Amino acid sequence: MSRVVITGAGIVSAAGRGLGVTEAALRQGLDGLGPLTRFSTPRAGGLPVAEVRGVLLDPTAPRLRGLAELALLDAVENAGLAEGDLRRAGLSMGTTVGGMPESEEAFAALLRAEPVDPAVWAHHECGATTAGLMERLGLEGPPLTVSNACASGAQALALAACALRLGLTDTMLAGGADALCRLTLEGFHALLALDPAGCRPFDRQRQGTSLGEGAAFLVLETEDRARARGATVLAELAGWGCTCDAHHPTAPHPEGAGAEAALRAALRAAGLEPGDVGYVNAHGTGTPDNDLVEGRVLRRVLGAPAVSSTKRTFGHTLGAAGAIEAVVCLLALTRGVLPGTVGCAAPDPACEIEPLLDSRQAAPLAALSASFGFGGNDTVLALRRRDVTP
Repeated sequence: MSRVVITGAGIVSAAGRGLGVTEAALRQGLDGLGPLTRFSTPRAGGLPVAEVRGVLLDPTAPRLRGLAELALLDAVENAGLAEGDLRRAGLSMGTTVGGMPESEEAFAALLRAEPVDPAVWAHHECGATTAGLMERLGLEGPPLTVSNACASGAQALALAACALRLGLTDTMLAGGADALCRLTLEGFHALLALDPAGCRPFDRQRQGTSLGEGAAFLVLETEDRARARGATVLAELAGWGCTCDAHHPTAPHPEGAGAEAALRAALRAAGLEPGDVGYVNAHGTGTPDNDLVEGRVLRRVLGAPAVSSTKRTFGHTLGAAGAIEAVVCLLALTRGVLPGTVGCAAPDPACEIEPLLDSRQAAPLAALSASFGFGGNDTVLALRRRDVTP
């Protein structure tokens, strides 16, 4: 089957907009957390979050749509796609909230007996954003929407690659986007899964995660198509593994059964040996159970890889996390930046790994991005350097 290659990328997050800004944030070890300003909430309003600030969004569009559109347009420009290329492209997007931020405001207005424009409800459903972006860019390829907890963005990339290998199209724009809203913030707070001091992945004192928002998209093409149009190939999406152990609605499997299966499947699909992996972007949420299980799985399968979590820089962006962290892996392969684990001061030996505490320069052959979601939905993406022949 044709190799699936990456020819462009776009990202917007609490670290800023663009690949250059993101690379600088990772090198500097940016702490992207700060106070919540977008809305008020009595229970969780004092908890730190990773908001997108200083980025101009269309005030007439839902926030999710605005974030996704910025990252998507940057990815298209980065890939040098022409209008004819766009027409043949499909879109695969992961998200968990859809238009919920605006729906929450509208519902609050209804409770106050204030008038509400019924058009707001048209944006509520997750697939509405995909449809709107397809129309905005004039895309005529496959439209795919994934809403599968924290694995959504990674699964959207895997599904897009499947569409390419099946010959449904030769170009896919794939990634994820999510915006902060009350339901997710209050929900994670009710689960006692948020750290008042901000997430501290793999740290002895970790107490939970920190939520964030943002978007990231990659341009995926068959290698033949990319070569034919003279595109610069950045890297290869060489393999992926998607599993579901269905152990518990929110807690990970205590032995990491699904996570390990996804990790091994991604290696197998990409034709990689554990020693080939030069960097792992861990799911690394900072919750006690997730980090413990994930660390032990990584040790069991890969030994002692260079591994870090970037959740303190971007926050846990839910449906966008897998896509944002795939961009982190892309930067590791193309620009040699292996980010540190911001927020981790004293690694927990029970996790059985030694996360990178500070960024370093390296030239990895391959990188893995792990996304382990609620319900046991686990996805691992394997990216390989462009100059490597499988």
